Amino acid sequence: MAKGLRSDRMRIKSLFKSKNMSEEQKNAAEETANEENLEQSTDVDHEENDDKSATTEEKESTSELSDLEKKDLEIQALNDKYLRLYSEFDNFRRRTQKEKLELYETAGEDIFKSLLPVMDDFERAKKSMDESQDYKSLKEGVDLIYNKLKGVFKANGAVAMDSIGEEFDSEIHEAITQIPAPDKKMKGKVVDEIEKGYKLKDKVIRFAKVVVGQ
Repeated sequence: MAKGLRSDRMRIKSLFKSKNMSEEQKNAAEETANEENLEQSTDVDHEENDDKSATTEEKESTSELSDLEKKDLEIQALNDKYLRLYSEFDNFRRRTQKEKLELYETAGEDIFKSLLPVMDDFERAKKSMDESQDYKSLKEGVDLIYNKLKGVFKANGAVAMDSIGEEFDSEIHEAITQIPAPDKKMKGKVVDEIEKGYKLKDKVIRFAKVVVGQ
């Protein structure tokens, strides 16, 4: 296209150099050449604009594709993170359930272990009762076992409640019967205890069965 422009200029110059050409012919030739140059320049501008538009569209398309790829990568990363967290939570849930089941199954293990020596003492006392008629020795053996058993209860937070002489309390006492009070001070109070009550860390685990004066 540049070659065409140079050719037109040379043609115009040659026309200007011609002696036989009139002034009007020269002007007409110059206008024709200018129109042709303008058309050619316009064509060049159109071609350049078309090239720029194509380049811009290509860049926009590449940019859109790059954004989609980034979104896909972000979604994939979030999905992987979710699956990993779900797996960790599921493992934690299973482990917790297993530990809870083991706790239920072995909740009284320590208490039973502490009661084993008492059971051993009972077995030895039973054997002594079969082999000996010494009442005093047997009584001492039974007292020893009883005190040891009380120690086991206390060590595990279980204590016996003292009820005789106390005001009757339906929160901790169970009245078996009522009898005339031996004196006025014992009215409404526990005069006898049929079965001891027990508390485990301030919680009543067995009501005391008592006789109440009236």
